[in-house]
Amino acid sequence: MAIGQVCLIRGEEQDVLHGGLWVYDNEIDWADDVCADGGVVEVLDSRLRFLAKGFFNRNSKIVVRVLSRDRAEEIDADFFRRRILAAWENRKSLGFSDSCRVVFGESDGMPGLTVDKFSDCLSFQIVSLGMERHKAEVVSALIGIFAPRCIYERDDVPVREKEGMEQIKGCVYGTVPQELIIREHDAKMAVDIVNGQKTGHFLDQQENRGRLKPYCSGKTVLDLCCHTGGFSIHAALYGAKSVEAADVSAEALEMVRENAERNGVAGVVTTTCANVFDLVRQYCEEGKRYGVVICDPPAFAKSKRALEGAYRGYKELNLRCMHLCEPGGILLTCSCSQFMTQPLFEKMLREAAADSGRTVRLLERLTQSRDHPAALNAEHSHYLKGCVLQVL
Repeated sequence: MAIGQVCLIRGEEQDVLHGGLWVYDNEIDWADDVCADGGVVEVLDSRLRFLAKGFFNRNSKIVVRVLSRDRAEEIDADFFRRRILAAWENRKSLGFSDSCRVVFGESDGMPGLTVDKFSDCLSFQIVSLGMERHKAEVVSALIGIFAPRCIYERDDVPVREKEGMEQIKGCVYGTVPQELIIREHDAKMAVDIVNGQKTGHFLDQQENRGRLKPYCSGKTVLDLCCHTGGFSIHAALYGAKSVEAADVSAEALEMVRENAERNGVAGVVTTTCANVFDLVRQYCEEGKRYGVVICDPPAFAKSKRALEGAYRGYKELNLRCMHLCEPGGILLTCSCSQFMTQPLFEKMLREAAADSGRTVRLLERLTQSRDHPAALNAEHSHYLKGCVLQVL
């Protein structure tokens, strides 16, 4: 069967030659009539030399997502099995076992696919049309490699519509357990793979939650945008005197209370349902102070156009968090906006520190957990950044 070909405009091949994983619509000179949306095509330079093969979709700004640089490599069921197995072997070599991100899209050579492992259950998400065409092969590979209790599809994200796909979710294999509990460091955490955010639990902060340990003993802790309490429960287990977990979602806070009971720290953890911007403003006016403040908000900048407003929002929130730290207190602050780069994030923090009138020291830089490896030639894959600060 003939494979379609896409030819790049002269000079546009450099990114692919240097490891780039996406080809945009404005980089293409022509695409032949064999190219089918969701199919595999060859990418050629302006002199018709082979560069790579990948998924094609003319309806997306990202017209080609690179799969392989080997012209002879077949994109078949065995291809997906090999790639998923290699990703899993890598995670195990890094020390992950119970729960982790098994496949992280382009970083694992699987563009548009995310697979998370929660104990003996799997949750996946597909955001590229090409990967959608191979969903059956992906599921089959997951069953063969993991023999899971269940596999749940979380394709209920708006970005799928940009690729011409509908939003769907549901169990595609096995049966979802009534209660799904994972182990994260010393904590037992409930995961809602059916209705929880993203694929059910924020695994990207897994290692950062463990980094709380030196800072919490005997301290009062405020955990803002706590979701289901990952940081809150760890802080309590690490000896915090008290932990206040705040979030706008009443459902998330119910899971925080359940997780606190599950880990024997219900007497330490309290919950507050509120908009965090309103809450920190109120607490600053009341003169409240905490030994540790954790600030892990959702992405404020989901596009470059939103970055300017997001920057102001991050600065206001972090400025108030600094005011809420007692002298010598710790602020663990993060951003999961890919457009808020680490240098820009730290620039924002320097400005907030200057406005606070406090001396602020950088103790640690944070990034996403190692089971979310960022490809150096795919800037979007390095999205989570953070700092542990000491506010004097």
